[in-house]
Amino acid sequence: MSSIFPFLRYDFMVLAILAILIISPLFGMLGTMIVTRRMAFFSDALGHSALTGIAVGVVLGVNDTTISMIVFAVIFALLLNEIGRRTMASHDTIISVFSSASLALGLAILSRGGNFSKYSSLLVGDVLSITRREIVYLFVILIVTIGFFIVFGNKLMAISLNAPLARSRSLPVGVFENIFSVLVALVVTLSIKWVGILIINALLILPAAASANMSDNVREYSFFSILFSLFSGMTGLIISYYINVATGPMIVLIAAIIYFGTYIYTRKNPNA
Repeated sequence: MSSIFPFLRYDFMVLAILAILIISPLFGMLGTMIVTRRMAFFSDALGHSALTGIAVGVVLGVNDTTISMIVFAVIFALLLNEIGRRTMASHDTIISVFSSASLALGLAILSRGGNFSKYSSLLVGDVLSITRREIVYLFVILIVTIGFFIVFGNKLMAISLNAPLARSRSLPVGVFENIFSVLVALVVTLSIKWVGILIINALLILPAAASANMSDNVREYSFFSILFSLFSGMTGLIISYYINVATGPMIVLIAAIIYFGTYIYTRKNPNA
């Protein structure tokens, strides 16, 4: 096999492939709900909050800043949901304000004394640096996400499409919204190190948006989103290996090409 695919001789590439095979379905599944619920700003804000979570961990002297990043992202997500329910202002405006303030606070803390350079790799990520232990973490969150969608996927979709109607059917809309937001926060923070703060939102949105161009029903929507995400991930990883560029941005470029390709195709073939 290594003679056909020479990059398989390297452990870091094998681990990176495993990471892509786990992260891609995660992003594909969550992306459909994020696009349907118009949460693009929300997931982007969670990515930005990662810097603040790391900064909080540094200030508190936490050895593993992943823990502080996860805790902060979960609190941040729940806080955004609560404020969004209570205020009359635009939800996008609230998210933008919190995202900007959170990012600025994280940058201010981490750049103190000129130390931000050691955190700059988080901006674009490095999937080639993933470890076996981190693969296990991602696999666990994949199983949890699959279980959540199997049990609650239809209810969450109903809430996403018509929240007032879901409330009239006695569905706990707020509870489901919070659970989903926490799930997104966990996936974003656990993936940020390998995907990158600047591009993680694109990887969540682009495959789902491309799928929306092609799909006639919910099943097709989910299927194509996962398929496009997997294809973008694997193709971007292999191309980045051969031309020696950052993996994350290359994956985003492939996903963007798929999106524009599906958009042009559906425009030219409206009945397809």
